[in-house]
Amino acid sequence: MSTPVTTPREDATPIYPLPLVTRVFGEPRFHTDGDIAGLTFDAEGRLFSIDESGVLRHWAPDGRLLARHFLSDLETLWCFGPGGKRLASGNDDLLIWDTGTGQLLSRIEQPAGSAWLTALAFSADGAVVASGHDDGKLRFWDATSFALVGEVQAHPRKAISALAFSPNGKFVATAGEDLTVRVWDAATRRPVAELKSHTDRIPALVWSPDSALLVSAGWDTSARVWRPPHPDPLMLLNSHADQVVTAAFSPDGRYLACADSDFDIHLWVDAEGAARGPVLRGHNEEVRCLCFSPDGTKLASAGADRVVHVWDVRAGKLIAGPNPRGRHSIAVLPGAPLRLASSGAQNVRVWDVESGDEVAPTNLCPAFSVAASPDGKWLGIGGTDYFSQLWNAADGSLAHSLEATKPPVGFVTFSPDSKTLAHTSPADGLVWLWACETGQPDMIIVEAADACTLETIAFHPDGKRVACGGADYMRTGERDGAVCVWDVTTKEKLYTIDVGVTALAFDPQGKYLAGAGLEDAVYVWDAETQATVFVFGGHQGTISAVCFDPTGSYLLSGGDDGIVRCWDVLSGRLLVARGFDGPVQSLAFGPDGKSLFCGNSNTTCYQIEFKKFLEE
Repeated sequence: MSTPVTTPREDATPIYPLPLVTRVFGEPRFHTDGDIAGLTFDAEGRLFSIDESGVLRHWAPDGRLLARHFLSDLETLWCFGPGGKRLASGNDDLLIWDTGTGQLLSRIEQPAGSAWLTALAFSADGAVVASGHDDGKLRFWDATSFALVGEVQAHPRKAISALAFSPNGKFVATAGEDLTVRVWDAATRRPVAELKSHTDRIPALVWSPDSALLVSAGWDTSARVWRPPHPDPLMLLNSHADQVVTAAFSPDGRYLACADSDFDIHLWVDAEGAARGPVLRGHNEEVRCLCFSPDGTKLASAGADRVVHVWDVRAGKLIAGPNPRGRHSIAVLPGAPLRLASSGAQNVRVWDVESGDEVAPTNLCPAFSVAASPDGKWLGIGGTDYFSQLWNAADGSLAHSLEATKPPVGFVTFSPDSKTLAHTSPADGLVWLWACETGQPDMIIVEAADACTLETIAFHPDGKRVACGGADYMRTGERDGAVCVWDVTTKEKLYTIDVGVTALAFDPQGKYLAGAGLEDAVYVWDAETQATVFVFGGHQGTISAVCFDPTGSYLLSGGDDGIVRCWDVLSGRLLVARGFDGPVQSLAFGPDGKSLFCGNSNTTCYQIEFKKFLEE
């Protein structure tokens, strides 16, 4: 039935970027290369994660990658044991791994004719592993001898969608595709309760620490709270979106966390009484796993956006992981020394480009975006709160806090003469223009992107025009978005281009306006006539960044496919497409055009010698 294996798997080694990367700024904290299928804390507060592709990672509490092991890319299920000591995986067979070393301890072959595995769970003491199968069978395996110790036909002819052992070890709960939850005596395998109420799939089950309550997460908009063997739910936690996808109790029972299809995590401070706590927002894809720290003060979450988030549950705030909003923004601060600013980490970081050292003004505050004035005097920060902050880049002093009407601030940019800072207010569709010296507003543009979301903003080189772009996700105007160009002297809209964009850039001469379109294409328009000059395809995913080099000869784009593409502006010919080791979310050139900088989704920044980048 089992085949012990003790050969060590590949241990952790850093991922080195392409040879043309001359320097890496920052560390890839809590970012992975694949969708995350499982999370757990160990007793020391370190995190373990497993990708769907079978990459096991060990994380320090601050998100530094401590180790990485490549296990197997053939498994469809992953489940950590208590304390993160063991890891189970399954597809046709059941595999047990040592989490600390990445060693495969045993491959447990399933009986002949068995259906594939659809759910896994460890008992609270780690002594037993339960496997649920597509034919509704529930099997129990000894986690030391790897022998089969029991079997139940839990859901006849219906797959098991979720499993959970009670912390006291007395019960195991199963959910089936028959929309029924059943509770079994873990020792005798006899039925204890049948719980019927859900009207759609049940993807997750979790017990309270005292083993009194069972919570089932359903695709019918609610999590249901049960007290087995009572057959009816005590409470429906139905303030979620259409689907509740996973759930977890804190070790002290104080909090229940439920993630839903809006990518939000709802904290309940009294599940039985439906008392609500904070709603944790920050994920931009499905949340597939939740786990609390041993002391119950932190919650880790992860899923399809490939980022581990760590939250302070008492404050309801993100304390480690990614910037909680939006894409990674970078800005180059001209002058000596040349500096690079990044919004990728929890707080804005600034590095000396030559030495690679972190320098002032750094570790300032959380930010949605950053921008540097062309004269190098100012660093602008678009905040995750009500404010943009304007910092004196020379001495690191805060010059002004510029208040928007509704948080967060979106994107920030400076006028070519460095006298004006513009910031977007996505929640109300406004663009504010501020005088840098006084911190007073010069102009407010209402519906700056023609009733679309505000995704990007760019000044024309003449300083008299500003382009605002966004998306119309509801397609209210039979379009996917709009680019609006405004005259900042007359305060009039000059024209609208009915194309949705995520990024905009004018070339240095002001002849062209480039936009990262929503349909995976880069658009180039004549800035005077609005005529479409080029439409560049090739990206296989969202395009997050466009920029021209300082000479205006080259146009570059980067996106979620990890490709940076470069076109000749005059001919429209694609010159080169370079692949990187993850999504590229922002691009910027140094003042002399010799260095290209990439802001990556894993929070790192790359410095690239542009001459080498262009070489075939």
